[in-house]
Amino acid sequence: MAKTTTKIFWVFIPLAYLFDLLHPGGFRTFVWTAISYQLKDRLKLSPSASQFVSSVALFPWSIKPLYGILSDCIPIRGRKRIPYLVVASILSLFPWLILGLTTSLMDSKVHLMIFLTVQNLGSAVADVVVDAMIAEAVRFERAAFAGDLQSLSWFAMAFGGICGSLLGGYALTNLAIYQIFLLFSLLPSMQLLSCGLVKENPLGGRILPEMSNSGNSHLSKGDGAFLDEDISVSERSSISSSKKRKKSRMKKKKKKAVIASISQGSEKDGSLALQWFLTLKMATYSLCSAFRQPIILRPMAWFFLAHVSIPNLSTVMFYYQTEFLNLEASFLGTVRVVGWLGLMFGTFAYNHYLKKMRLRTILMLAHVGFSFMNLLNIALVARTNVAFGISDKIMVLCGSAFHDAIHQFKFMPFLILSGRLCPPGIEGTLFALFMSINNFGATMGSLMGAGLASVLNISSGSFDNLLLGIAIQVLCTFIPIAFLFLIPKEATGLST
Repeated sequence: MAKTTTKIFWVFIPLAYLFDLLHPGGFRTFVWTAISYQLKDRLKLSPSASQFVSSVALFPWSIKPLYGILSDCIPIRGRKRIPYLVVASILSLFPWLILGLTTSLMDSKVHLMIFLTVQNLGSAVADVVVDAMIAEAVRFERAAFAGDLQSLSWFAMAFGGICGSLLGGYALTNLAIYQIFLLFSLLPSMQLLSCGLVKENPLGGRILPEMSNSGNSHLSKGDGAFLDEDISVSERSSISSSKKRKKSRMKKKKKKAVIASISQGSEKDGSLALQWFLTLKMATYSLCSAFRQPIILRPMAWFFLAHVSIPNLSTVMFYYQTEFLNLEASFLGTVRVVGWLGLMFGTFAYNHYLKKMRLRTILMLAHVGFSFMNLLNIALVARTNVAFGISDKIMVLCGSAFHDAIHQFKFMPFLILSGRLCPPGIEGTLFALFMSINNFGATMGSLMGAGLASVLNISSGSFDNLLLGIAIQVLCTFIPIAFLFLIPKEATGLST
């Protein structure tokens, strides 16, 4: 049995890293570069319309907990991982094949947006399922190097991003866009074939024991020692110990009543559909109960606000760089590579110099840094760099490197807090919820940017108000600083 588990574990690892290569931040930059040019050059969309299409297409990444709960609670033919992975791989594969073989669909904004959304749905489901498979394999195998898997995962995604950025610009100058779609479909095909390498034992149609146990474990503990400890640190001055004990007892009684009703319902009716429904109900209640805790809700509210309050003008800047500055696709691929290098430098700098600082200080410095980086864009649009003899390419390269490095100063605290706040038993689903909040906030920030570009009448070939738009973006960068009280005061960048 141990040998079988070890074999499965070593199949999971390359499978997981294949999906990391295809993460939106990984090798998929190869094909999304082509999509950006398709929206701009072939469909002749305005910057705001192009950003709207991209935001809608990426929305499936904002509801990842839903996929995790479904795969945990509703097995398909007695299996809860491989069937979902097969369906996800098919959803990831066929949109590229259809778009590549039927070029008329590429010339329709609505059809293109639908196919891209379906493709992202498949990628997001696969991402959740593979994460769950790795977590289970690590738990069963008890691998000593399990802690290094996250670092290897980041390396795979960074490697994919660099390769995708370099090859994407080259492919655009030598291949048609439909050919790029067909070429990229080889990777989802590899995903689909890799599903046959993993065997999964059937569950026999019963309520999943691990879900029931994890749910009961968390629900029976109520706030638990973890949450009680955090509340006592962050809110000791406002909540008395007697009040906490009373509130904890009331919550325990309520949660035990829910579990009892679920158990009674399961005993009265042996229907498989009812068992699935009750398991879904238990998982959802457990997730919502944990998320309502102020020690979890407040920091996540800040990270969501930090995205929503700042309009994202990245698509507008892409139009400006390609149409006004006449930067070619191959150079923009190089810009993305420099951005990835900046991200890795930001990770290194954070781990060596910033992780002992308080998170409030780190996040404040990150947003101040964002404002200074946006000043580079102001100088670029105002043509101040030309007056000083600095080329546009140098400005764009420096801006990309510094922006991604500073972004990592903000994202690393998010990862640290997310890992620290997850209570035992539902870590995977709750962490997926945290990531979804971050993704949904980024999507809303993109929609805000699209709306701002529309209001300012920034369009292809008309960038008169772009300077005003960036100035508004700089001012909005300081809004989240006013709400840093939502972040635990004593929290630092250390993960333990």
